Amino acid sequence: MISSMTGFGRGCAQTPSKRIKVEIKSLNSKQLDLSLRVPASYKEMEVALRTPIAAALERGKVEVFATVENIVPEATATVNVELLGVYKAQIEDMAARLSLPLPQDWYAVLMRMPEAMKMDVATVDEEETEAFHAACREALDALVEFRRREGRKLYGFFVEKINRIAALLKEVEPLEAERVPKIRERLEDQLSRLQSIEYDKGRLEQELIFYIEKLDVNEEKLRLATHLNYFLETLGAEDSYPESGQGKKLGFIAQEIGREINTLGSKSNHAGMQKIVVMMKDELEQIKEQVLNVL
Repeated sequence: MISSMTGFGRGCAQTPSKRIKVEIKSLNSKQLDLSLRVPASYKEMEVALRTPIAAALERGKVEVFATVENIVPEATATVNVELLGVYKAQIEDMAARLSLPLPQDWYAVLMRMPEAMKMDVATVDEEETEAFHAACREALDALVEFRRREGRKLYGFFVEKINRIAALLKEVEPLEAERVPKIRERLEDQLSRLQSIEYDKGRLEQELIFYIEKLDVNEEKLRLATHLNYFLETLGAEDSYPESGQGKKLGFIAQEIGREINTLGSKSNHAGMQKIVVMMKDELEQIKEQVLNVL
């Protein structure tokens, strides 16, 4: 059973003072393209996060977004009184030397000075670290399950489209049976109009056989049927555990299916068969679009 690269997962965890939420979303990509946006205090945990995410998701454009909400109010910045005292003394000294008046509003002047506020460096304790990792695991598990559900939908879609192409292939058989006699009849009719030209009927017969053999599509039909069956085998059973790396393999098989359909169309030389080929191509294009989402 296949798995999709598209998905979304959310995880939450809580400590006595903080509530942590992690969201992970993924889209299709040829390789793993991982982007993490976490609070500054969690930056050192990014390296440890990348390994389990890469192991679980393998491929896809993955974005991880984490937010932290303080349940208990806490000050994150304080007034840098010592530095402001230095600023005030320097301003007073400048005013005395230059005979300038002192400011009327000291608060407005001093609070505009650089580093007037001292930011507290947030520390992450062991309990908060474990809560953050727990939220990440929950979001990752939810994303993996989302991908599996999407994979089941894709499985049904692919089975329907492959069966449709197989049904169209069967519609070729009755048209093919009438195609060769019509081609032969048309060629003989055109030759009969050329009464002034003499030709070797034996040689003509050989050329007709050679021409008709070039239009034979039995090999293309057989190979196309084989590729269709192989595509279904690669999908796996509907209730089987999702296999990794099937997306690229299915893409290669789809290319081979397209090659046989194109050859069938170029050899058909029959309006009815060409119409069927167009319908096959339409079904295959839909398959190719969705194969890009398969892990």
